Amino acid sequence: DGHVPDKSLRPNQLIAASLPFKAISKAQAARMLDNVEHYLRTPMGLRTLAPDQPGYVGELVGSQAQRDLGYHNGTVWAWLLGPYVDTVNFVRGDEAAAGEVKQIVKDFTPHLDEACIGQISEIFDGNAPHTPRGAPAQAWSVSELLRVACRYSPRNDERSRRMKAVLQDSAGAAT
Repeated sequence: DGHVPDKSLRPNQLIAASLPFKAISKAQAARMLDNVEHYLRTPMGLRTLAPDQPGYVGELVGSQAQRDLGYHNGTVWAWLLGPYVDTVNFVRGDEAAAGEVKQIVKDFTPHLDEACIGQISEIFDGNAPHTPRGAPAQAWSVSELLRVACRYSPRNDERSRRMKAVLQDSAGAAT
């Protein structure tokens, strides 16, 4: 039929490991997580395509048509950190997930004073320095980071409490 399977490394696979019921084994999730961490994980989220893959777009610039081509071909999405942390929890446990949340909070704290104060941008460039792009205040970015911060972060971590407070204030202002 002419259909060629797409064997590109993409973050969508994490959804299967992050579900409340398990659609894949822990061993499968561990292999998946290793690849995602090696090729897709950035301080600002997960790339939508690995940099070594054909069609990778590391900076979302140019005309609307050029940006549209790159939107799901290397762009970093912050909301994907939610399924990522859930997968870390599934594979490595609560302590590892809490460690990831602590690092995410540390990585995002400067951004909360960047594009739109107290908000998290929709997307970021796949290439460092991962410049914020798209909407400067994106509900799904804020809500997923708030969800994992509330679920996994240690209760006594001051930076996590600050981020939770800022994100909760932001979520309340959006309603």
